Amino acid sequence: MAKTRVGIIFGGKSSEHRVSLQSAQNIVDAIDLQKFDLSLIGIDQDGAWRILDVTHYLEYDHDPKLISLAPREHEDYLQSKQSQIFEIENAQGLPPIDVIFPIIHGTLGEDGALQGMLKILDLPFVGSDVLSSAICMDKDVTKRLLQGSGIAVAPFLTVHAYQPDAVSFHEVQNTLGLPVFVKPANQGSSVGVSKVENEQEFIVALENAFQYDSKVLIEKFIKGREIECGVLGNYNPKASVCGEVVVKSSFYSYEAKYIDNQSSEVVIPASISEEESNKIREISIKAFKVLGCLGLARVDFFLTENGDVLLNEVNTLPGFTNNSMYPKLWEVSGITYSELITQLIELALERHENVLRNSKFVAKG
Repeated sequence: MAKTRVGIIFGGKSSEHRVSLQSAQNIVDAIDLQKFDLSLIGIDQDGAWRILDVTHYLEYDHDPKLISLAPREHEDYLQSKQSQIFEIENAQGLPPIDVIFPIIHGTLGEDGALQGMLKILDLPFVGSDVLSSAICMDKDVTKRLLQGSGIAVAPFLTVHAYQPDAVSFHEVQNTLGLPVFVKPANQGSSVGVSKVENEQEFIVALENAFQYDSKVLIEKFIKGREIECGVLGNYNPKASVCGEVVVKSSFYSYEAKYIDNQSSEVVIPASISEEESNKIREISIKAFKVLGCLGLARVDFFLTENGDVLLNEVNTLPGFTNNSMYPKLWEVSGITYSELITQLIELALERHENVLRNSKFVAKG
């Protein structure tokens, strides 16, 4: 029986480039090579697409601060009409790819841009579709849709680059209190996020956040535990056990997530009541459906001392690094890393087949 060829696309131009490389490395190490063949497609930080050798595709692969793509052997690559990657100079084709596993975190990777290209090429891919990817990448839009469906979120204000003075520090203090978090609306991994306790910090935080996005969120500080839940599936998704991130610094920063293992601790399962766990898992599945997610998502919450559950964000392409919560949640839930990769690929192929079947039905109808 022929193996399914999986194309892993990783790297990218976003600030989460190195996180993507770590995720790709773990997926390559965990994937079941009895079932799958691999084609590795790395994207430089300057946007160049490269076909990489699975035996040597990373440099400094044990150092999250220095990890990088291996030196390029070819130049840029494009996508052919036959859904194959080819090299411009000699049009040397890759073997036909059956399914794509995109693991580019951040802009141009999980915001719907890459997903739209893959849909145009009619290639099955792991993860959410164009619309749900774009929605979940934009924290402002996500929160508004969740609020409309009755899911509680932290109170927030939104500021745009074209009108940066529309929200004053005085309004923030009166509306949300202090401290607050200032963050880019379309970033992940806590990139560009600042905790603010006074006006001077507010000014600096806005300037910092606007370096990453033209829209910025100002969120009320929620005193509570950080609980996360994984969701897996297409139209009948299931939720994992809950996990807790115990942060030993002021907040769960980029360094705490991917570099400094000593500044945070992951506890799975979270030490919460069965009632709280069930509530969080139910809300996770509801949010997954409301936002139109497919395949996978990690849903992050705040759990307050009063038992209130507030949804923080939904990540449609969560990290697969050594420190990442999503695969750990499923491992404790009874699905190994390798089995998780297999299920995600199967879900992508299943969804693509359903889309083809439905489009034929519509065409005939």
